[in-house]
Amino acid sequence: MPTVTAKLYTALEAAACLDELDEADAIILGCPTYMGSMSAGMKVFIEVAAKKWFTLAWKNKIAGAFTNSSSFSGDKLNTLVGLVINAMQHGMIFVGLGMMASSNKPDEMNQITGPGPDSHNRVGSFIGPMAASFQVDPPDAPCKGDIETAEMYGRRVAEITLQFTRGKNT
Repeated sequence: MPTVTAKLYTALEAAACLDELDEADAIILGCPTYMGSMSAGMKVFIEVAAKKWFTLAWKNKIAGAFTNSSSFSGDKLNTLVGLVINAMQHGMIFVGLGMMASSNKPDEMNQITGPGPDSHNRVGSFIGPMAASFQVDPPDAPCKGDIETAEMYGRRVAEITLQFTRGKNT
């Protein structure tokens, strides 16, 4: 069985080692949503990574994205759309979340309060995981359901990447 190795970089660390990303089969972009948009660090990464765009160095690489903000909305969709557009400009193949809202606790969708903190995809995103931390600092936020949603998304991207790379190499 093939294994997957993940490397975690801050946006600024990733900007400093773009050539390492050339070797990756997949790249998942993630950042906080600040004032309805990507964080400044992610914007720096995108600008630096433009040099890879000129040669389409990341064409056909698997891509994904996630974000977190201090409210249920926080205009996180805008951040994810920006990350998707960037991946598309690089010619990457984007993987969505592939999970219904409150997938592990569907009955919570019938409550006025909606999905609780243990629910997977409690914010109801389909592009990629959206977490809501409110004004709570780590390690208490993001909540268990948001963390598990992100972990499941990482597995989904890894599985699709393995399927893609096996097919590409046969």
